[in-house]
Amino acid sequence: MFRFAALLLSALGALIASPISAQSLALVNLPVVYVSMPSIQKTHQGQAIASTGAARPMVQQHAEPLQFAAIRPQTYEAAALPAWTPPAFVDRRFRSYRNGIAQYGPFLVLDDRRVAMIGETDASTPGQFRAMLRDFPRLRQLDLVECPGTQDDRANLSLGRMIRAARLVTHVPAIGSVRSGAVELFFAGIQRDISQGAEFAVHSWMDPYGREAGDFSIDSPENRQYLEYYREMGMSSDQARAFYDFTNSVPHHGALWLGAGDMRRWTAHPQPATVRAQSKPVQPAPNLAYADVTFS
Repeated sequence: MFRFAALLLSALGALIASPISAQSLALVNLPVVYVSMPSIQKTHQGQAIASTGAARPMVQQHAEPLQFAAIRPQTYEAAALPAWTPPAFVDRRFRSYRNGIAQYGPFLVLDDRRVAMIGETDASTPGQFRAMLRDFPRLRQLDLVECPGTQDDRANLSLGRMIRAARLVTHVPAIGSVRSGAVELFFAGIQRDISQGAEFAVHSWMDPYGREAGDFSIDSPENRQYLEYYREMGMSSDQARAFYDFTNSVPHHGALWLGAGDMRRWTAHPQPATVRAQSKPVQPAPNLAYADVTFS
């Protein structure tokens, strides 16, 4: 009995010592009615974020503060994915995103190949995603439609790794809005597709004590978990650091808005030269004209 109580107190102490950070830029009247200014998250799992009366834990000063990147994104050549495959087919046909055949938390299954994400993620979302894949194993594309962010960064990063393991394409339609922690989920796709008109927003994460990325050394576990995640998603070390600095150049209670072209600069995955050489046609292909039937 005493041993159980000691273990319980130890677990609670660890949770308090390492609060879960959150990133969310929530808008109103989901799923497709947008407002120009985001409503910043005020609570995190029942706890007020950066409340004026909360005692802010002391953070040891570090020698290397975060050096934030320029506000405009730069162009990088991303590291190759662990196992490169030819680009997957992206279904850009217009969907209303109001009706589906099944619902799993923020995931609305549109058909057996395509699912939309509408809403925030939290600690329960990885389990909901796992249940969805169990029932719909042929899913191949995740449309990020109205994605404010997350209430639990750890669960969100876990979800991103699950999306990558399931080899889903991530697609942001023209009406799509991907903000805060949801940007990490967009990077999880084996192919990332952005329609013109889509919008993104980034800012620093914040824990329940009001601490943000710049309050910690870049080598601290709090910051390293994001850099390691970006590397797993195919970024080079330099690009991961640059993108992380870029997102943290805006404090949590603000937002840096990006258009489709801005975000494409961070997401390019060029085809390896060896594969391009192998796929080069022996004879010139005939010139064919195609009608533009893209609706997104």
